[in-house]
Amino acid sequence: MKSLLAGYQKFRKEIWPHDKDHFETLAKGQKPHTLVISCSDSRVDPTTIFSARPGDLFVIRNVASVVPPFETYGGYHGVSAAIAFAVINLEVGRVVVLGHEHCGGVAAAMSDHAHDLPTPFLSQWVSLLEPAIHKCSGEKDPLAVEYESIRLSLDRLMTFPFVAERVEKHGLQLMGAHFKISDGTLSILDPQTEKFVLADEV
Repeated sequence: MKSLLAGYQKFRKEIWPHDKDHFETLAKGQKPHTLVISCSDSRVDPTTIFSARPGDLFVIRNVASVVPPFETYGGYHGVSAAIAFAVINLEVGRVVVLGHEHCGGVAAAMSDHAHDLPTPFLSQWVSLLEPAIHKCSGEKDPLAVEYESIRLSLDRLMTFPFVAERVEKHGLQLMGAHFKISDGTLSILDPQTEKFVLADEV
């Protein structure tokens, strides 16, 4: 707790005085330009990666950056609700699915015990990645599955009617990205080639 409070004190002393006006504007409402669907992994922070300011990004974080299938029956659809809020209410201009290197969720989905993981709720959640694993023809290369999981989530976004409608009629952009923790590089999914290319080369 001490380290958290020390971080807050640093924020109040060093950041707040310079950004006070910006936060006062944000207090009147948010207008983020981008929805980022990212992994919960503590090593992958979208705000840091994109050098964003408070208010720029609407971020959904979950294990392995998963977009679940569009469903309308009962249940708790937290990710879907957040996607709907960002797209319909906040009218973001783009949605970025951000995967990353050494993803523990992908590793769990690829493990021999994926259907019987000891962590509560995890097996059912990572089972959503099974189509990506199957498309990789059983490859044991985690990077290939990480890439394919991003493509899968982008495909699933288009099963949400309000997303598809805004892509087709209002120019909503869907983007895939992959962050490499080991060297700090970002790769972007090229919609033409369906390959990931370094953002520095885009």
